[in-house]
Amino acid sequence: MTAWTGGAPAVHIGNVGDFNAQFADGSPAVRRAGGHYACLAAFYSPDPRILVLPRQVDDFWVRELSRVLEWQDIAVYGAVAGEDGGVVEGLRSRPALLERIRRSGLPVITWGRTPESEGLLAPPEPTAGSGSDVGPDGLGQALRVTRRYESKAAAHRLFRTLAPAHPGIVVPAQERLTSRRETARALAARAAAGATVVVKAEYGVGGYGTTVVTPGQIAEAGGARALAKRLARGAVLIEEYVHGSGPLRNLTFDAVVDDKGAVHPVGVGVMDIDGTSYQGVTVGPGTVPDAPAGVAERFAAAVGGALAAEGYRGWYDVDFVMDRAGRLAPVEINLRLTGPAVAFMIQARLARLQGGLPLVRTLDRLPLGARLPAAALADHLGEASLRCRSLGVTLLTTVVTAAFEPDPYVGVALAARTSGALDAAEAVVRSANEALGRMFLETGVSASGPSSGASPRRTRRPRRRRS
Repeated sequence: MTAWTGGAPAVHIGNVGDFNAQFADGSPAVRRAGGHYACLAAFYSPDPRILVLPRQVDDFWVRELSRVLEWQDIAVYGAVAGEDGGVVEGLRSRPALLERIRRSGLPVITWGRTPESEGLLAPPEPTAGSGSDVGPDGLGQALRVTRRYESKAAAHRLFRTLAPAHPGIVVPAQERLTSRRETARALAARAAAGATVVVKAEYGVGGYGTTVVTPGQIAEAGGARALAKRLARGAVLIEEYVHGSGPLRNLTFDAVVDDKGAVHPVGVGVMDIDGTSYQGVTVGPGTVPDAPAGVAERFAAAVGGALAAEGYRGWYDVDFVMDRAGRLAPVEINLRLTGPAVAFMIQARLARLQGGLPLVRTLDRLPLGARLPAAALADHLGEASLRCRSLGVTLLTTVVTAAFEPDPYVGVALAARTSGALDAAEAVVRSANEALGRMFLETGVSASGPSSGASPRRTRRPRRRRS
């Protein structure tokens, strides 16, 4: 992890919404949608010193993380979001906070590069090879590469170029279609051949914009034309579906390209994918057997070398699916921090404190059985943490701001020495969350919060830090 921050504390800025917006319509709704996931900014490095988030967070969360992970003197600034929903716009309106960040002398880490973050947060004199050199288009070289290969079509072309030199790698066929009529024709042809396909938006994160389409689904929809109308307008990618199953179905490999262009492998993980949506990951010793782990590492390192040669600097990962023969099919590159990166940061911090490499499992969206205000959420998570500790497992809350949404959830990370302990702790947390709903049903109170005729109890809000 030394290649990431040089082992130094860092400033973490949760600009998930800003990053996603550059690949969508850029609307405030897109930026705000990343607000809950921006909680993961607490884990952008093993040792945060300043944390900037778009949503307000309650003190108990960072206090508990600091206790377990032995963070020192972390300053947390919540509700730093502008009218456009973005963190960078919010920082512009807080010049004192922005000046504090600039004067800290610490590395500044964001979820991903954006034109706004580079313009606002980049050092006045970028170091050679940092990827911050600005070209005629106003973008730094690393950001240009980011935008190029966040395209699943461009990533696919790179995969096809590199794959012949890598036994154990197979690249599924892909076709780019520019209209719904073309898409309908292609889907009809695949269905007639009995083939399942994957339909992808060219840009998308966490599995969003990706749909697996079977011949049966096309028939149920009333034909290929009817199904194509349900897809987003514009260009889509139709990709050959890679058949396979089993515990190693979805793998990922994370790495870092340093300022000099050297690739530093971080590790391999097993992702939890629900349909096409990313839910979490498990990393650590023995999680992935040596053979597929080696194939993933060698290919991901080659991808990193190609990205570095074009000017990319920073964190990235390559996601794979495993076919029935045990071969790995690369499906996308993420040129930013990632969900699995959080697991690796937690692993690195705990290894520094406790010795050895623990297993870490992240569960980014665990449903809660009821909406909980801050005090009740703190009690609930505290009880779950005690129960996990009795199993020899450390529980850390990673997403804390969604507990009062209409469909409430939390994100957690679990760390242990054995996979059995992780499984047991996950079952404990899921059961405790589900029990919340049963508790409200048994008492006759709505789990979704106060009824329209009731007045919610006022709770004292924690005082916000001001820049």
